[in-house]
Amino acid sequence: MEYRKNDIVTLEIVDCGTDGEGIGKADGFTVFVKDAVIGDTITAKIMKAKKNYGYGRLMEILKPSPYRVEPVCLSARQCGGCQLQAVSYEEQKVFKEKKLRGHLERIGGFTEFPMEPLIGMDDPYHYRNKAQFPVGRNKEGRIVTGFYAGRTHAIIENRDCALGIPQNKDVLDRVIAHMEKYNIAPYDEATGKGLVRHIFVRYGFFTGELMVCLIINGQDLPHQRELVEKLCEIPGMTSISLNMNKKRSNVILGDKVKTIWGEDYITDKIGDISYEISPLSFFQVNPKQTWKLYSKALEYADLHGEETVWDLYCGIGTISLFLAQKAKFVRGVEIVPAAIEDAKRNAQINHIENVEFFVGKAEEVLPREYEKNGVYADVIVVDPPRKGCDEMLLKTILKMQPKRVVYVSCDSATLARDLRFLCDNGYELKKVCGVDQFPQTVHVETVCLLGKRKPDATIEIDLDLNELDATSAELKATYQEIKDYVLKEFGLKVSSLYISQVKRKCGIEVGENYNLPKSENARVQQCPKEKEDAIKAALKYFAMI
Repeated sequence: MEYRKNDIVTLEIVDCGTDGEGIGKADGFTVFVKDAVIGDTITAKIMKAKKNYGYGRLMEILKPSPYRVEPVCLSARQCGGCQLQAVSYEEQKVFKEKKLRGHLERIGGFTEFPMEPLIGMDDPYHYRNKAQFPVGRNKEGRIVTGFYAGRTHAIIENRDCALGIPQNKDVLDRVIAHMEKYNIAPYDEATGKGLVRHIFVRYGFFTGELMVCLIINGQDLPHQRELVEKLCEIPGMTSISLNMNKKRSNVILGDKVKTIWGEDYITDKIGDISYEISPLSFFQVNPKQTWKLYSKALEYADLHGEETVWDLYCGIGTISLFLAQKAKFVRGVEIVPAAIEDAKRNAQINHIENVEFFVGKAEEVLPREYEKNGVYADVIVVDPPRKGCDEMLLKTILKMQPKRVVYVSCDSATLARDLRFLCDNGYELKKVCGVDQFPQTVHVETVCLLGKRKPDATIEIDLDLNELDATSAELKATYQEIKDYVLKEFGLKVSSLYISQVKRKCGIEVGENYNLPKSENARVQQCPKEKEDAIKAALKYFAMI
């Protein structure tokens, strides 16, 4: 049967997509329905129809799923920030494990891999230490704040997000009351006029310190002393600042921050490490789960105090400093200069000296330091953005041949792609563990351990050396194995002729006529010095010299 836009269909939801949408079928026609839960029987209105599939809007729940729960937040369906809030938390964890496993199998091509149980939260609400609330007006002209509806800039009013801290509402109430009292206009994206764009709140879960930053379309806030007095009544208030952003763009924060009361930063901890966090600093939004995530990364790194570690995409040094507690030396790389300054300061306040930080793109810094300065790594840790690792970076990792690679990922699809590349070139996937950093949403963090792949198992056979015209030394590695080793370790392609020439120089007997010229006057190209050295290294590796 052919379905068209606006048709009403009855569906049993049998699966869940990677974005949390329910999936049902009507006469072979697949329909994706936001807010539907596996096990629901629903009616849905077709909003967009293709040949074999379409997208529907949930109209009525005829029979609720056993996994369906009542959302804590009244705005959950409108807001779209919590795609899974109508799903029980146990089932959310099942969904995330399935999503991770599916990406590794379908995108990465992995069929068997050791996957540990996903690490969840005891209380999957009120975990976010950071929130950015846009400010605007509703249709009646009243000042509102909350969150943007999915794929729009329409503000869904909400001052008490179920994922945020309770102090958010107190801050928002006081700022909005101040704007109303002194007739301070919110920013209007359509006209570029108005002053207050966003209200930014940060909280230290382990210190109780609170930060408020107002993003404004100007230089100053009218009657800011009066606002400071009101905000300072909130327990834990530590830092109040203004961030200037006059650009007509969707970027929330500008480059300039002016502290108008208290400190320039707040302090929080992950494990035993303290971090100073400014309005512009990147810091994980769920510090309780971050401790679990980094602890798992540290476990996989298997450090004993003698290792040199590279931490790529290091941010403000969160993982670097965690690793430095157990490593001999850690080098971190991050493209944002301000983040590297934060990382250096965080190292100082924690009295950690066995670290060094570089500003630049990881895919440029690591090849440079490896090829020009000869740096090496026993362990490499990567924690890239959603797009994953640059291919040049992955190739450099392969050249450096660390004993272990620990890959921390916020996107299991690009993770699977990068793991496939590394595992096609000498590594194997040893461990996988998902960590639920963002309960109620579809996102899942992952930690993976890769180690060097062991050579294939060998079998013993009886050989007649006279028949093969070869020496026992020659049998330790085939010509192809030597070629593969040289290509992998040195990036050089060598011929069988060059290998035989170097073997003769090293006193290894080769076949009597092997790779000799076919005529007396034929000119034989001699192996270049660079390739000769690489072949000798291979002969040493295979214990042939």
